[in-house]
Amino acid sequence: MNQSELMLGLCLVAVVLIPLVVALWVVGWVKRNAARLGLIDLPNERKVHTIPIPRGGGLGVWLGVVSVFAVGTLAVALIGKWPGLLPAWLIPQSLQELASGMWSKLGPIWMLLAGGSVVAVLGLLDDRFGLDWRVRIAVEFAVASWVVYGLNLQLTAYIDLPWLTPILSIFWIVMLINSFNMLDNMDALSAGVAAIIAGMLALMLLSTPEAGQGQPQVFVALMVLALLGGLLGFLRYNWPPASIFMGDSGSYFVGYWIAVTTLLSTYSGSSGQTPHAVFAPLCLLAIPIYDTFSVIAIRLREGRSPFQADKKHFSHRLVDLGMTKKQAVGTIYLATLTCSLGSLLLPRTDWIGAGLVLLIVLAMLALIALLESLTGKKSNP
Repeated sequence: MNQSELMLGLCLVAVVLIPLVVALWVVGWVKRNAARLGLIDLPNERKVHTIPIPRGGGLGVWLGVVSVFAVGTLAVALIGKWPGLLPAWLIPQSLQELASGMWSKLGPIWMLLAGGSVVAVLGLLDDRFGLDWRVRIAVEFAVASWVVYGLNLQLTAYIDLPWLTPILSIFWIVMLINSFNMLDNMDALSAGVAAIIAGMLALMLLSTPEAGQGQPQVFVALMVLALLGGLLGFLRYNWPPASIFMGDSGSYFVGYWIAVTTLLSTYSGSSGQTPHAVFAPLCLLAIPIYDTFSVIAIRLREGRSPFQADKKHFSHRLVDLGMTKKQAVGTIYLATLTCSLGSLLLPRTDWIGAGLVLLIVLAMLALIALLESLTGKKSNP
């Protein structure tokens, strides 16, 4: 291992550790002051907890990601813009070049963080006061539209309809914001699933060269690893039995950040030879997407609003099958990991292999749906 690889490895570790430590401190502070802040989640008929629990722990995840980019901006400035301020032996030439390349990307990243801050504050206001779903959706669409049209961030979909790709990108962001919010219904569920997805996405980015450069997608991987660190710090308090919940502030930000990093990622290899790899995000996010669409279908079938909260989620349906809450969460973790493994294969295979990967993911979802069909038979012998 040369000096450049060592420095890069240390950077990757630091990007995980900084938000982890920040999240540990912030979540602990929110937990101690939740009553004074009005951030208490009271039990009711649609929730699984039976005692009041603090919420708003997602603020730690958000601040963890913000803090690592604040530190990173300072470091990139010192290394890439003013290298003379640091000892020459500490900064190899390759690291200076990497920092110089990152400097040009920091502006857009801070704009993305601004969008994430808006949805985090939106969630915090919902946690504190309870907002009408129309207000929440309107703000989410406004932020997503600004990201897509203002920052020109769009899906790599290979669709020969220029007007359609931006619309799909907007719906992708809004869908994931709400998917992770809807998935946040049991201890360590949404945060744990997001951590698995973040880890697998980072691994894919670090092993898939960026188109036209042949280098790992380090910058986007750093964005994902920052989220992973914040989630790990939060899970220290959210692991069953949870002493604090993430709340809408956290789930909104997590869904938003995963959405924008999947839009930023390159899947087709250094020379664009694997366009089918654009399906990687669907493999990574198959379980959150399945939960979202299945619970919406159930609500519509029962003649209720898709935004009406209930206990019809994937995790609840697994509990209805006879699992404990921990077993249900563990099952969803395993299903998420299984589907996510396909994202690592797609950039490394041909169209036939890609088709097999997608069939494996679909077979997994079909198996889940088949098992869940037993719930109805159990309740209606």
